[in-house]
Amino acid sequence: MGNAGALAFDPNTLLTRLGPGKTTREYRNKEIVFCQGDPGDAVFYIQSGKVKLTVVSTRGKEAVIGVLERESFFGEGCLASQPLRMSTASVIQPSSITRVARSAMVRLLHREPDFAEHFTAYLLSRNVRIEEDLVDQLFNASEKRLARILLLLAHFGKESRPESVIPKVSQDTLAAMVGTTRSRVSYFMNRFRKMGFIHYNGGLQVHSALLTVVLRD
Repeated sequence: MGNAGALAFDPNTLLTRLGPGKTTREYRNKEIVFCQGDPGDAVFYIQSGKVKLTVVSTRGKEAVIGVLERESFFGEGCLASQPLRMSTASVIQPSSITRVARSAMVRLLHREPDFAEHFTAYLLSRNVRIEEDLVDQLFNASEKRLARILLLLAHFGKESRPESVIPKVSQDTLAAMVGTTRSRVSYFMNRFRKMGFIHYNGGLQVHSALLTVVLRD
């Protein structure tokens, strides 16, 4: 969850090196990039905007497994001979996304050792974040998980000032990420607001004081 592009890529350099085999298009809010079960034939790169990854169980229960921001890749499972998409990717704000055919991506990784090294490091760092989120969901209370997700979405630690998370953030999406109900998220968000940890000003603003919830025993 949160900012998966911990290891930044220069999008201009990336797009220049790719050559043929790529297309870029604009997506509207809530538009689907690919669905769980679709053929895995391309890797995607977010130039701007945000993408939500979700999975649905055989019983129809949906879970959010990540929110990716610009300079992030997704759909890379096809590079490991994953024939079908294991998740659904949909945008949560207007986004510009580049689709790279699997064959073109494989050529780039073979042709550019430096890029291959950075790409591997990016995937490893994202896997570490996913593992941390899983441990957090297994062992921490819902209030702590919500606080941690908000801090991650706000890029806490990069800048001292409050930073916009997602304009008109969906409490349903937050509930799916936390693993609780929308009513519980609403309750915690009201508590955070009353305690001065967050406020709304053209979007959700998060303050560093919210860390006290995460660090609390």
